[in-house]
Amino acid sequence: MNAAAYTPEEPIAAIATALAPAALGIVRCTGTGVIELLAKVFSRPQALLSAAGNTIVYGWMVEPVDGAEEAAGKTACRSIDQVLVSVFRNPRSFTGEDMVEISCHGGPGMVTEIFRLLTSHGFRAALPGEFTFRSFINGKADLTRSEAVHEIIAAKTDTSRSRAAGRLAGGLFQELDAIKQLLRETLAALEAEIEYPEDEEAIADAFDSRQLEEARRRLESLCNSWASEKLYQDGVRVVLCGRTNAGKSSLFNTLLKEDRSIVSDIHGTTRDWIESWVSFAGIPARLFDTAGLRESDDEVERHGIQRTQDLTAEAQLILYLVDASLGLVEEDKAFLSKWSQSEPATRPPLLLVLNKWDKVADTNPPELDLKLELELQQLPLDGIIRLSAKTGAGTAQLVEAVKDVISRDCSSNGSGQVGLGTERQKICAQEALEAVIHGLEVAQDGYTLDAVVQDVEEALAALGEITGEVTTEDILDTVFSKFCLGK
Repeated sequence: MNAAAYTPEEPIAAIATALAPAALGIVRCTGTGVIELLAKVFSRPQALLSAAGNTIVYGWMVEPVDGAEEAAGKTACRSIDQVLVSVFRNPRSFTGEDMVEISCHGGPGMVTEIFRLLTSHGFRAALPGEFTFRSFINGKADLTRSEAVHEIIAAKTDTSRSRAAGRLAGGLFQELDAIKQLLRETLAALEAEIEYPEDEEAIADAFDSRQLEEARRRLESLCNSWASEKLYQDGVRVVLCGRTNAGKSSLFNTLLKEDRSIVSDIHGTTRDWIESWVSFAGIPARLFDTAGLRESDDEVERHGIQRTQDLTAEAQLILYLVDASLGLVEEDKAFLSKWSQSEPATRPPLLLVLNKWDKVADTNPPELDLKLELELQQLPLDGIIRLSAKTGAGTAQLVEAVKDVISRDCSSNGSGQVGLGTERQKICAQEALEAVIHGLEVAQDGYTLDAVVQDVEEALAALGEITGEVTTEDILDTVFSKFCLGK
């Protein structure tokens, strides 16, 4: 959205639901005079005009027929759809303006027809994120809550959604406000000391830094939270690989809880990779099922194997499957040897999955298990999981192991801890932290209190950018241009 070209209070409309066959579709409208404008294309205009806020009015969307009049002198109309209109009057609405939401039948043709009707009778098509933008400029939400709306829409798992919902409920705003209060109180004490010094020169030795230290600690906690929050938002690339018939497609289907990959005892059944989003204990992951690794004369299969190798090089975690009933075969040893000899800095973590463990139980598991352990001792594995993709046994342990590996570089950030939600917020919080740290350093070095005041003011300005107290057109464009239409 171009904030400079934005016209406040102008009546706007947008389709708020997906354009796909559904029971219901919703078209949202907001702005000055939206109820009066909608009444002109509604079968019960007086009922709509007199409706109180937070009520629903039943009727039809109708379109006046040009040049046609009924016997009673009223303009003839063409009926479009039977609808329910939810009425919200300012300031008790999402945007802080008068709003209406039209619930109609959910066919794409019907929803777009109602939208066309509105835009041809005084409404402008809303820009992406314009409803949330109006909520922000009308004081209904700060920028952290506004960005949380987009996070919830984009959330890939229940855990991701829950974390974003905490920010939408004001958790991050409250933490930032508490930190700003510490900084404001510090600033007030500094300015009082400068204004009324006990001696001729106010020096930092007379400054009590405890509140500034507390602000530093809380800002460090917020900045450290970003890695964990980003993981839950963006997810990771997890690649299933291994020799043919190791059970990759079976495990892929088990983790997805649906039959997506073809499972067969025929070697080379999977010729190319397929992918799907899956949740590992709340962490979203793009899971790839790949072609089996083996020597092949088939040109198509060889091309699929090359794609597997390319994917493993880009993976953030490899799940390497071994047929436990056979142990490590030459293809397994070749892959694991090449992987282990690569540079540790560029080598993706690898969990070895001993699949078909249900078959091992019927053979001689102690001896086989010992043999595998001896063969794997020298490899820098991130863990060994024994499971049966066929029966599902061991899958829960695999999920927890994946979560532990991909989240081990993130600071602990449980559901009760406040976290940052966007890269923009992280940058501003880091700037605030650096200003606070610098203020503490200059105070310790004995500089005058004016130097500390400047750092505290810079920290307050950086935190003000996160919540929207300090804004520029670039900030608003960055935040709201990512939103979908209708939000």
